[in-house]
Amino acid sequence: MTHAIRLARASVAHHSKSFSLASKLLPSFCRDTARIVYAWCRRADDAVDLVAAEASASASKTLLGELDDLYAGRPLSDPIVAAFGEVVAKANIPKTYPLELLLGMRMDAEHVRYEKWDDLLLYCYRVAGTVGLMMCHVLGVKDARALRNGAHLGIAMQLTNIARDVAEDWHRGRLYLPDEVLATYGAPGLERYLGRAMPTFALPALSCGVRHLLQEAQAFYESADLGIGALEGQSAWAVATASAVYSEIGRELARKSFAVDAGRAHVSKLRKVYLAARSGLWILKRASSASRFSAARLETPLRFPYDVLPL
Repeated sequence: MTHAIRLARASVAHHSKSFSLASKLLPSFCRDTARIVYAWCRRADDAVDLVAAEASASASKTLLGELDDLYAGRPLSDPIVAAFGEVVAKANIPKTYPLELLLGMRMDAEHVRYEKWDDLLLYCYRVAGTVGLMMCHVLGVKDARALRNGAHLGIAMQLTNIARDVAEDWHRGRLYLPDEVLATYGAPGLERYLGRAMPTFALPALSCGVRHLLQEAQAFYESADLGIGALEGQSAWAVATASAVYSEIGRELARKSFAVDAGRAHVSKLRKVYLAARSGLWILKRASSASRFSAARLETPLRFPYDVLPL
């Protein structure tokens, strides 16, 4: 496990500055456990995403086989997978959650096109909402009502990632903005231009699509905030900080007028520190008030069925 923890820490530090900051704020009992979950998710994503297109399906099948072995208690050679197996057992993570995540990654491997808004929500739930659910188990959430809110934070973050990476994804032959959304802004059928230079006529519609995604993401962030009251102390601070930093990416995109050709939006290290401090003060204020999770109402239910198992 010690070797796996070192690998997980390195994975977080290399791949996600935002999660790296948030993980440092977690209490010691779950800090490295959360990093192992991240590292397993990262490993699975890279296995599908960083290989030739024709090898993606095979990689996806291998990952599903590994997951079966993990839950069956069979020996695992990869240290990250083995460590994730220990986390699964200790935190009682249902198989549905990592399985759905792998099915979401298979959607990338199969180059699924997102015609409808609900198609994209399903993808976001699978590749990120499930991470929120797994983290609920890792962080010791005891109120099952918070599970949906945890899933919503993952979905909000994934929508933000998609909004930020439109140009980068375009040149990789991917378009996550749903066709029905782009059609609303006068540019349906853009997938036929993927892999080539982004057509000038499509830029206004793509920018409007980014704004649309971020507006939807905001509702999910608000739902996630309701669930933070189900977390204790440092865990609440860490999650609130992660939410604030990702929300700030959306505000950076707004400052760029949502232009997809204006360069990648990022949040400076100094700004992240400020957001962490502000989040800490928000948590302290909530803790001293009568506003607890028991009074929370879920205001942004998803528009498709998905499984949220009891804790």
